[in-house]
This record gives sequence, structure tokens and C-alpha cells, in this order.
Amino acid sequence: MNSILKILVDIGPLAVFFIFYTRGDLLSAILPFMIATVIAVLFSYIVAKKIPIMPTVGAAIILVFGGLTIYFDNEVFFKMKPTIINILFGAILYGGMLINKPLLKYLLGNALKLQKEGWIILTKRWIGFFIALAILNEIIWRTQSTDLWVNFKVFGILPITFIFTMTQFSLIKKYQIED
Repeated sequence: MNSILKILVDIGPLAVFFIFYTRGDLLSAILPFMIATVIAVLFSYIVAKKIPIMPTVGAAIILVFGGLTIYFDNEVFFKMKPTIINILFGAILYGGMLINKPLLKYLLGNALKLQKEGWIILTKRWIGFFIALAILNEIIWRTQSTDLWVNFKVFGILPITFIFTMTQFSLIKKYQIED
């Protein structure tokens, strides 16, 4: 999938969420977000002709926690969703490290070719990043207003992730295997 389509698939559901939130409230934004997320994953599958693992796992968690939030009329479930996703991704990567398989290699292996040591370092960094994001989400939703949390979710997590990713380029360059 080309870069522009990938960005639209990644950001589209978040944009839908934010638009519905600004015109209503958190609960009224969740169902459109869930629908947009499913459409984005299906679109990604149709274009790439393969199941996108991380977005599919994320979509499943969104459906579960969004559904719980709507069913119980309690936004706490939805606010915890980023924490759960980040802990889950960090735990999966950590599990791979325990069995001596840096799982990032299997997720990004087509896009990056690194020496084993590079994959190990990069995986450890992503584990730390996911844990840090989970902690940050917990601090923000538990101590700040819903408006601030939504702004953090929409306008904070993506730039933080982008900046973190950019800081990994020197490591990637150092351990990259040239074709």
C-alpha cells in the first residue's frame, strides 16, 4: 500500500472520532470510530491483499472496549483502551524476546533488513516506548478532563509516535543490511 493510503487508513478513523466528538461527546463518537476502524482495516486488506496484523488487533480491541463503553455507558473502558493496546503490543514484543525471536523483524521484515543485534535493540526500544505510552495515557485520562484526553489521543499520540520513530533512524542505519 502506498504511503498516502497508509496514512489515510491510519488517521481516517481518528479523524472520524474527533469530528463526532467535537459535535457531541465521547459516547457519541465511539460508534462512528468503531465503524471507521473496521472500514479502514477492510480497505487495508483489500488493497494489500493480506491481513494487517497490528491494525486488526487494534481494531478488535477498539470494538471490545468501544462496545463495553456503549453497553455500560461508562467512558472509562474507552479511555483505558490505549493503555491496553500499548501494554499488549509491548508484552507481545517482550514475549518474542523471551523466546529469542525479535517479533518486529516479522512485522517489519519486508520494509527493513537489519542485523540481528539491530532487531533486538529496536525491539527493546519499542517495548519501552509502548510501556511509556501506556503510562502516559493512564496519567492523562486519570488526572485531566475528557477534552484534554481526547486532544492527547488525537493530536498527541501520533506525533509522539512519529518523533520516536524518527529517533530510531540512526539505529536502523547503523544495523541495516544492504541488498
